[in-house]
Amino acid sequence: MTASETIIAEVTAWEGVTAAPGSRGELSLKVGGREIGHLHGDRVAHIGFPKAVWQELFDAGRIDYHPVFPGRKGWGARAIAGPEDVADVIALLRLNYERARGARGLAA
Repeated sequence: MTASETIIAEVTAWEGVTAAPGSRGELSLKVGGREIGHLHGDRVAHIGFPKAVWQELFDAGRIDYHPVFPGRKGWGARAIAGPEDVADVIALLRLNYERARGARGLAA
């Protein structure tokens, strides 16, 4: 399986997660109507976080600035170059999944 296939298979196995093409060639991963992140093929994942969480992840070297929003906190980019990146993209998406589930009042 490719990197994106692995990520999609794992994340869509979580309760309530769907995957659908977006308007800019990305594959959007959502819980209900809330996007928890999106993939651009096997190259990169883009995931939005609250600014404080974004900063922690950025400081830890787990995400970088989103190319559309350079220098701005919030949306992060995670390059996918190998299996360790695939695992971390899944973990980052899980962070947003847990936030989305909590916001909807659903048990994870």
